[in-house]
Amino acid sequence: MITVSDKAKEKVARLIQDANLDETYRLRASVAGGGCSGLSYKLDFDNEVRPMDQEFEDKGVRVVVDMKSFLYLAGTELDFSDGLNGKGFQFNNPNASRECGCGESFSV
Repeated sequence: MITVSDKAKEKVARLIQDANLDETYRLRASVAGGGCSGLSYKLDFDNEVRPMDQEFEDKGVRVVVDMKSFLYLAGTELDFSDGLNGKGFQFNNPNASRECGCGESFSV
């Protein structure tokens, strides 16, 4: 499962509202090769669920993950920070053995 912090929930709701997206849209989380640690996180909105997708809902936020990415993201909490040390979504990923300084890439 992928969970969502209260701050991330608020930010996702605000982004959906600002983009005028309807209730068919979900937050799609995925992992792609790249970044300084080897794998990069990606977030987008998607109104399509593919056959092998895993779908979760936490705090009213629907999250969709393809099966390959789910192997890397299982147990992850999506958070949002707007502090002085960086602004944006953060992945608290228990599967990551190493993360880069900016938190945008990781390795297992």
